[in-house]
Amino acid sequence: MTVLKTSVRNFLAHKGRMALSAVAVLLSVAFVCGTLVFTDTINATFDKLFNTTASDVTVQPKSEKDDKDAQRTGRPETVPASLVGRLKKVDGVRSAVGSVSTDKVALTDAEGDSLSPTSGAPTIAGDWGADEKKQMEIVKGHEPRGPTESLIDADTAEKHGVKLGDRIKTVSVTGTIETTVTGIAEFTTTNPGAAIVDFDSATARTELLGSAAAYSAVQLTAADGVSHEQLKKAVADSLGDGYEVRTKEESVKDAAAQVGSFLDVIKYAMLGFAGIAVLVGVFLIVNTFSMLVAQRTREIGLMRAIGSSRKQVNRSVLVEALMLGVVGSALGIAAGVGLAVGLMKVMGSVGMKLDTSELTVKATTPAIGLALGVIVTVVAAYLPARRAGKVSPMAALRDAGTPADGAAGRVRAAVGLLLTVVGAAGLIAASQADTASQGALLLGVGVLCTLVGFVVVGPLLAGLVVRVLSAVVLRVFGPVGRMAERNALRNPRRTGATGAALMIGLALVACLSVVGSSMVASATDELDKTVGADYIVQSETGQQLTPAAEKAVAESPGLDHVSRYKNVNAKITSPDGKTVKDELAAADPTYARDFKAETVQGDLSAAYRPDSISVGDDYAKEHGVKIGDKLGVAFAGGRTAQLTVRAITSGDSAMDGGAKYLGIATVQRYLPADKLPLSSMMLATAKDGQEKAAYGALKAKLHDYPQYKVRDQADYKKTLEDQIGQLLNLVYGLLALAIIVAVLGVVNTLALSVVERTREIGLMRAIGLSRRQMRRMIRLESVVIALFGALLGLGLGMGWGATAQKLLALEGLKVLEIPWPTIGAVFAGSAVVGLVAALVPAFRAGRMNVLNAIATE
Repeated sequence: MTVLKTSVRNFLAHKGRMALSAVAVLLSVAFVCGTLVFTDTINATFDKLFNTTASDVTVQPKSEKDDKDAQRTGRPETVPASLVGRLKKVDGVRSAVGSVSTDKVALTDAEGDSLSPTSGAPTIAGDWGADEKKQMEIVKGHEPRGPTESLIDADTAEKHGVKLGDRIKTVSVTGTIETTVTGIAEFTTTNPGAAIVDFDSATARTELLGSAAAYSAVQLTAADGVSHEQLKKAVADSLGDGYEVRTKEESVKDAAAQVGSFLDVIKYAMLGFAGIAVLVGVFLIVNTFSMLVAQRTREIGLMRAIGSSRKQVNRSVLVEALMLGVVGSALGIAAGVGLAVGLMKVMGSVGMKLDTSELTVKATTPAIGLALGVIVTVVAAYLPARRAGKVSPMAALRDAGTPADGAAGRVRAAVGLLLTVVGAAGLIAASQADTASQGALLLGVGVLCTLVGFVVVGPLLAGLVVRVLSAVVLRVFGPVGRMAERNALRNPRRTGATGAALMIGLALVACLSVVGSSMVASATDELDKTVGADYIVQSETGQQLTPAAEKAVAESPGLDHVSRYKNVNAKITSPDGKTVKDELAAADPTYARDFKAETVQGDLSAAYRPDSISVGDDYAKEHGVKIGDKLGVAFAGGRTAQLTVRAITSGDSAMDGGAKYLGIATVQRYLPADKLPLSSMMLATAKDGQEKAAYGALKAKLHDYPQYKVRDQADYKKTLEDQIGQLLNLVYGLLALAIIVAVLGVVNTLALSVVERTREIGLMRAIGLSRRQMRRMIRLESVVIALFGALLGLGLGMGWGATAQKLLALEGLKVLEIPWPTIGAVFAGSAVVGLVAALVPAFRAGRMNVLNAIATE
């Protein structure tokens, strides 16, 4: 009980000093709990949606997505309409209803401007039937009653200002449907962010599926007393192979898995950054308790002298840490729920309406948050607690602080240097690896060892680096600068730990900046070397080009030629008798001019001749393929061809490296027209002197097809840069959490350091140091500590990034680019961070009463 009372008293006596450490715990726990609540809420919301809309049993065609042998034709998959009548006769079926649904569409207004979501969510077109009525209700107008009428969802209507009577266009593979909006419907469940457009059943079948005698699926309701599994078995027995039959539970599970796979990426990424923040928070907590123990040395000595054991002193410090962990975790759990609500609001702004009334906080979430906060805090405080327990009563009464352990410092330096050397060796080995998988493992070892090594050897580095930085930054400030340098060097362990917290976040920033810049530079360089066409036409969401869009491109004025590019699935049998499944690149002969793939042997243009093909050099080496050899190519859904190898291309490219090229005319000989894939991309080259006019004409031609983008090479490079830039900005935003915690560490270190040096500050003031000079000294000390952490972090991160680029070079991304403006800005920003972190401690130091400070023991 005495230990508990002492701990509570000390905790309350130093509550101000504990506050910043509590904030570190709070932020880490909030991030973890917020992520869990957010993902649990979305999962629960979508489970409710899927359970509402799924039928007892669904019969649908075997999906191209599930059938790896199928061609990606881009056309909706269907079942015959006659299947409805056939299924009604199956025992156990109470009702059978055909439905139409496809996401291979785009929605525009009458002028051709897009009404489709920009968030990545699909546009879904179908019939206003039983499925839609389960999740939506008409709030304006009426349901579609003929081929010229349609209904859209209320969210899309509100976002784009669509009203009843407006004309809209639905662009599909089979053509463009022009209709008048006669109904607007609201979701009764969650709006997944999709744009919905519905027609009457006959129009949907004819216009979306291309046949009045087809449906996308048949929805079955079980008769009373018949389970879903029983009905599935009866239906499967009746139909045989060729169809996919799913129970409601299987449909819900499959749909939830698709959402879950997307959410898992977000979930684990956010938890990863929370882990980084936790790691940084550990340094803050260790520093806080180390300094508190040092400042209470006399108090601990007196406790030991009057009978307190080492274990009691140790437990006293750990109980304080426990209280800090509990308080910080409790606040973090509450903040996590608030963070989840904020994330839901953000999702709502991009179209996914999540109702906060459905907020899901599982019992495990607070438990995980509390356990995380408490364990991390207690573990971080263990070493300072042990150090407190080892204080000798007489030594504590004689000295004002805990004596340094020289032997321990030497061991620490040796271990840190060993880890750093091992890590550096790992990075060097990774940069020289022959395969990316092998190199990735070595890179991971190198990153981990160098990071831990720099943290462990931090005090030794502090003594060296701070002196160098001080010579450049602080000496110009005269005596005040020299005092700031000596304060930073007074306790290298403390300076090393404070700088290490900032180092971790900035090392990741530098590493990702180098990798991102190198990827952009490599892709740009590759584009300049390989793409000879003026324009690239493709969808940002991976949709294939519809025949109408293809025709629009081909008819665009001012073009010299157009090249189509299709992905074709096939089984390839090499001369050594081995068969592999692969995706072939089928293109027009002009593609050889539009895309300059490097050849090892032969002439690539010959690969586009009838019954000809090219292979990559890796495939050629593995199977002993030479120019003139015959390959057996069994086209999925078509016939088998014997194709002659006319060229061997280099696989040393990030764009189509090692692809197997052949002519579209060859594919058409062996594939039925309904199995021929749509083009995934088109390249176009303008006539000499007409580049600008052709670009404008091509964009105008595709205005009514907003799902496709026309880019010249400059546009394409800018798109690559923007995509990588957006990803990096998101990562930087998440890393900001770790950097905020690190800044709190600098603030806490300075604040406790000011308290520790109270008598010294009073003496300096007494002999003539002004308040202004005092505040400047504290600020300069903070700046040099921040720059120390930044220098280590940026140097370490650039080393990681350069090594990672060597691995990317194995995948064709060969250009290493160091983003010096970004690195310089981060380094300069670290100085600003140091200044900001020192504002409050410097203000408090300057406000101290001189006589009271001198009288402090």
